[in-house]
Amino acid sequence: MKRFLLIGAVMVWSVSMAFAHDPQKFSPEKFQADLEQFITQEASLTPEEVAKFFPLLREMYTKQRAIHGKIKKECRVKPDDEAECKKMVQKRDVYELELKTIQQTYHSKFFSVLPASKVCDVIAAEDRFHRRAFKNWSKQKNHERK
Repeated sequence: MKRFLLIGAVMVWSVSMAFAHDPQKFSPEKFQADLEQFITQEASLTPEEVAKFFPLLREMYTKQRAIHGKIKKECRVKPDDEAECKKMVQKRDVYELELKTIQQTYHSKFFSVLPASKVCDVIAAEDRFHRRAFKNWSKQKNHERK
C-alpha cells in the first residue's frame, strides 16, 4: 500500500512540475507577427497597404521603445529628496510628450499610405490587440499564482 501511495505521489508531483514549467516564453518576434496579422485582418488591409504600412509602424515602435528605455532608466529608483522627485516627474512628463509627438507624426505618415478610415481601424485594432494580450497575460499570471 505504501508503495502505491509513493508511486502516486511521485506521479502527481511530476505532472504538476510539467505544468508549472512555462514552455512558452515571450517572443517579441511572435508578438509583432501576431499584432501585424491581427491588424491586417481587422483593418482589412490589402497586400499593397501591408507592404507600405508596416515598415512605418515598426519604425514608430522603434522610436517609441527608445523613449520607453529612457523612462525606465531615469525612473528606476525614487530619489531621496523632494526636489529630485519633482525633476524626475517633470522629466517623465517630457518623455511622455515625446511619445505622443512620435505617435502624432507617424499617424500623419500613415495617412499617406492608408485612407483615414483604415488608419482609424488600425488604431482600434492595435488597442484591441494590446488589451487582449494584457488580459491573457493577466490570466496566465493569476493561474500561475494559484
